[in-house]
Parts: sequence; structure tokens; C-alpha cells
Amino acid sequence: MSDRLQLFLMNLLPKNTVSRLAGRFAGSGFSRLFIPYYIRKFNINLHEVEKRWEEYPSLVEFFIRRLKEEARPIDRSAGSIISPVDGKVAQLGAIEDGNLVQAKGVFFTVEELLGGDRKRAERYRGGTFLTVYLSPTDYHRIHMPLDGAVNGSTYVPGTLFPVNPFGVRAVNGLFAKNERLITYFDTEAGEVALVKVGATIVGSVKVEYDELAGTNIKGGRLEQKELTDGPRYAKGEEVARFEFGSTIILLFEPGQVVLSDQLQNEASVRMGEKIGQVVGR
Repeated sequence: MSDRLQLFLMNLLPKNTVSRLAGRFAGSGFSRLFIPYYIRKFNINLHEVEKRWEEYPSLVEFFIRRLKEEARPIDRSAGSIISPVDGKVAQLGAIEDGNLVQAKGVFFTVEELLGGDRKRAERYRGGTFLTVYLSPTDYHRIHMPLDGAVNGSTYVPGTLFPVNPFGVRAVNGLFAKNERLITYFDTEAGEVALVKVGATIVGSVKVEYDELAGTNIKGGRLEQKELTDGPRYAKGEEVARFEFGSTIILLFEPGQVVLSDQLQNEASVRMGEKIGQVVGR
């Protein structure tokens, strides 16, 4: 099937409604019957999972499973930046003229990504970005890339196109069209934005610092919060989770960080491993 035909069919699909229904099913007790199939289909490594799979009451609870502490060691070296997730690098590099790369020849702006927040977008002009895609196989909890305190949060409503290779190829400005939940942190590398992008069948994105915040909310509206005394999290500490998979985008201010030379498109990363260094540390 061609990308054009797939995109036409995706546009006809009520993606947000389908995703909400899928989320409800995955959270039901009946869905636990599908956990063994999920394990086989995606070759889940049960040796690193915190509990036996039989102990999970639903498919979504297994999907957001925690891992044994030793399964993801955290790089504690001074000034190191760690991967906040397991996944595959989709794009990375400099934010040139306020633009980020989605795919070869396809761009979108930081301002669009941040829900039209021009003032905040200016902070990242000339900075650095990293996009990581999480597949159904991956661990789906999101951790701090470095020590920091939450200073703001934005929910941006939108559609829910898939963020797989088809979606990235076919949907211009995909990450600025899909709904997203953005967390801003004050860190030793200046302000860092952690953008969590929703996708088809992603039931919800949750954050640790606000139990009311989430995505895929019927009738949801743009909501921006400034937190003058937000909670502080240590590097490697859990800060959010995807209830089914998607993509995260990290934004860094100019001159603050250097990403590892080992990071290349399609490279696999694991939560806790070093992906960069704060300049001057």
C-alpha cells in the first residue's frame, strides 16, 4: 500500500476516539489474557521485569512495567546526560533557524512543537535536539536525563497520527500536529524541554509531578502552567510514562550540551546510558 493511500485512510480514521477506546480496553481486566501474546509478539525480556507477568492485572499495566533496578544502570559521571528512555534515535542535531528535522527534507519549527510559545521557542534557537522513537518492544517509562527541577508544563491538543516510519515519512510536521505533553526543567545545562508526543493507540501520557495532567483528553485545550516551586528530580529518576508507545524529543539551549559522537540515526539507546555531556563539566 502506498504512503498516499495509507495517509488517506488514516485521515478518515477517528484516531483520537480509536485511541481512547484502545486505552480503555488495554486497561480492562479482560486484556490481561493478551499479555502472553504480547510477550511472544514483541520478544519481551522477562528476566529484567520487576514482577512475574502473571501478576499484572491488565495489558496496560504490563506495558508500563517497571524493571529491576540493575537492568538499567545510570551513568553518574559529573555533567553526563543520560537517555531518558529505551528506543531508537530518529533524528538529532542543531536547531537551525528555529527548525528541527523530522525526516530527510522535512522540517518543523520549535515554536510549532511548543504549541505556539514564541518566547520559549526563542530559548532553543541555535540549540540542540534529540528525537527518540519508542517501539512496542521497548520499556516505556521516562526518566530524567540530568538533575533538574520542573519549572513549567504544557499540554498541546492535536491529532494522533502514528509516529512509526510511515508517519514520519508521510505526515509533514507530524510531531507538531500530534498531541503532546511538554515538561520544562531548570538544570545545570540551562532549561531543558522534554516533549512527549502522543500517537495512534497511545492511551495516555502521564507525569509524576501532576496527577491531573495527561493526553488524549476529549475536548482538551491548550494548557500552559508555570511552576515557580516545582519538584526536583535526580538524574535517572522516573518523571513520566507512555501508556503505549510513541516518541520523545529533548531540546537544549545553545552552547549548553554536546551529544555523544556515537549517537546516529537508527542507533538504539537504553535508559540510563550516557548520550551527551554538559559543556564545561
